[in-house]
Amino acid sequence: MSFQDRTQHQIGQIDKELSKYPMLNNFEKQTSVPKVYAFLGLVGIYFFLVFFNIAGEFLVNFAGFLVPGYYSLEALFSASTVDDTQWLTYWVVYAFLSVFESAVNAVYWFPFYYTFKFVLVLWMALPQTGGAQIVFRSFIQPVFSRFFSQSGSTAANLRSQADQATKPHAM
Repeated sequence: MSFQDRTQHQIGQIDKELSKYPMLNNFEKQTSVPKVYAFLGLVGIYFFLVFFNIAGEFLVNFAGFLVPGYYSLEALFSASTVDDTQWLTYWVVYAFLSVFESAVNAVYWFPFYYTFKFVLVLWMALPQTGGAQIVFRSFIQPVFSRFFSQSGSTAANLRSQADQATKPHAM
């Protein structure tokens, strides 16, 4: 399979995914511009702006909040708690990254900082990669686990009280 064939296949897959949204189908009908090309054009402009740091901080933070925020709300309204844990872990790691970033003022130290931050945020946010869980288990958990894992700790007591309060009472 040639590069062109693989590219056309991927474009077809993206188009199939985008076809699920009536707004994009209407856009395509009204403008005669294929929705997949409009989408890829916007993605290209987005990456161009991030790469050359034209509103890079805003765009990366926007990506770091918008998609994970949507999926976090979706997780809160679902019955499963697996996705709750995934998104809670993401937000804890994202908060630590934000605090670290502001303390170090990393943007002035590293060229193309926002490009790297965007890739990191994307890696952390995508459930397929499990990036937030990897960062949490590698860096945050080893440092803070001693404060939260003891059975007599305040956090453990608060969690057990909250669990007791939310359990349905038998009548």
